[in-house]
Amino acid sequence: MTFGLIAGNGQFPFLVVEGARKQGASLAVVAIKEETDPKIEQIAEKVIWVGIGQLGKMISFFKSENVSKAMMVGQVKHVQIFSGSMPDLRMIKMLWNLPQRNTDALIGGIAGEMARERIELIDSTYFVQDQLAREGVLTRRKPDETEKGNIEYGLKIANEIARLDLGQTIVVRAKACVAIEAMEGTDAVIRRAGELAKGKLTVVKVAKPNQDMRFDVPVVGIPTIQTMIEAGASCLCLTARKTLIFDQEEMLRLANQNKISIVAAESETILTNPA
Repeated sequence: MTFGLIAGNGQFPFLVVEGARKQGASLAVVAIKEETDPKIEQIAEKVIWVGIGQLGKMISFFKSENVSKAMMVGQVKHVQIFSGSMPDLRMIKMLWNLPQRNTDALIGGIAGEMARERIELIDSTYFVQDQLAREGVLTRRKPDETEKGNIEYGLKIANEIARLDLGQTIVVRAKACVAIEAMEGTDAVIRRAGELAKGKLTVVKVAKPNQDMRFDVPVVGIPTIQTMIEAGASCLCLTARKTLIFDQEEMLRLANQNKISIVAAESETILTNPA
């Protein structure tokens, strides 16, 4: 069986290709010209390049490869969709019929068009289940009392903006919201927070209340920790079992070296037991 892979930017698509190979699965990859790393061609067997608005071309490729199940993996910056790229007729029709154009609606519309062609969009973590954050404190250092207070406050705000599909990340200092993510991405909002308030920043990154694991799954990795170091952030809270951690061993080593605490929690519960 051949699975379809719609590859956005970042490391996620590469990990899925590796995971699929380990499980003996074949992939047909749609690479997005505006987003996908060209190196994808070096590791994937079948790759076609499409513009961000070429929905019809993508579906035709999957059908030619007899794909019945596909994954949407890696970030596609929301601003790209409104950047002036020329959509094809199928994309135009899909956009025209959307009641709104937030992330869920846009990707849901694409999923709907694929379903009409009997191509099912499946869990994006299908081949990388082992890289989802386990519940508990993941680093040597637990959150201190100040950080726990920031997390408790931050989770309430972050869960609400996630529910509204505005973003997944906020940065808190002294139980005050310093920065809220919109379209700029996690690293950018952390940098902005570092410019606004120095020291003892807590980053809270959450899945949506009813997170659809087919797309827009929260992701962190080494760049997240590097950005936190630059911004003066000391603590990171994630949603357990719904957040992907890339290069987990190296990421945790870097966090431990810089005394950054990382905790994966469920809902608004803070877990302080050691990993």
